[in-house]
Amino acid sequence: MSKTTNINIQIDSEFMSELEKLYSQYGLSITEAINIFLHVFLIEGCLPFEVIQKRYNTETESAMREARAIANGLIPAKKYSSAAEMINDILE
Repeated sequence: MSKTTNINIQIDSEFMSELEKLYSQYGLSITEAINIFLHVFLIEGCLPFEVIQKRYNTETESAMREARAIANGLIPAKKYSSAAEMINDILE
């Protein structure tokens, strides 16, 4: 295994918490994210990629989690016998 070198940086603790939350959503630690960034930068010779995380409100994020759970078979999808029945359910 190759030797490693430590890099020390100072950043605001609130910023660090935000970064940890963001990278954990991708299954990464900050160290892993920095290593990926640096490796790709070295290979490409320029800023390696653009990462955009869309920000949604709480209600939209909840609906997206529910949709993923339905798609993955974790919870059953609601079924309706008519459009009127569906609309009534939505309005309740």
